[in-house]
Amino acid sequence: MITIGKVSQDESIGHRPGYAIVGWGVLDYAGNRFAPVDFGAVCTDAGVPFERRLDEVYAGIKEVIERTRPEVLAIEKLFYQHNQTTVIGVAEARGVILLAAAQAGLPIYEYTPMQVKQAVTGYGKAVKKQVQEMTRVLLHLSAVPKPDDTADALAMAITFCHTNGNQLNRFMRRGVGPI
Repeated sequence: MITIGKVSQDESIGHRPGYAIVGWGVLDYAGNRFAPVDFGAVCTDAGVPFERRLDEVYAGIKEVIERTRPEVLAIEKLFYQHNQTTVIGVAEARGVILLAAAQAGLPIYEYTPMQVKQAVTGYGKAVKKQVQEMTRVLLHLSAVPKPDDTADALAMAITFCHTNGNQLNRFMRRGVGPI
C-alpha cells in the first residue's frame, strides 16, 4: 500500500504494494483534519509479461508523484504468511515503488497492517471492513473507495498523518529538510 498525503500545505502519499492492483491515495492533513486530494489504483493485466507489469507500476506511481507532488511516501511493510511465490512478485513491485519515491526525494515511512488498524480504528485487530468504513468516515466520503487497495492506501496515509503529521508540521514550519 502506498499512501500519499498532504500535511498542512504539503502532501504525503500512501501505497499498498502489489503488481495487479497498486492502490494509492493523496491526503491533505491540517489541524487533525483529513481531506482527500486524489486517489486511485494502478492496474496491470494478468496476461502481460511480469517485467512489463513492473514497468507499468513504476510509470503509474511516478506519474502520481509528479502530478501530486507529495512530501512523503508511506508504504505497507512487506511480510508473507503462505505464498512465497506471490510475495516475491509483490516485493519486486514494492521495489519499483520505492525507486520512484527515492528518485523524487521522498522520505519513506513503513507501517504494518496492525499499525494501520490501530491508527485508523483504535483497535489493532480490527477487520478490513472496519478499517475501510472508518477511512470513509474520516475522509467524509460517500462510499468506501474501490478497489479495496485504494481504500487501504488511504488508510495508510491516515496512519502516517496520525503517527508523524504533527512532527512533520513542526519541521516544515522551521524549514528543516526531511525527517
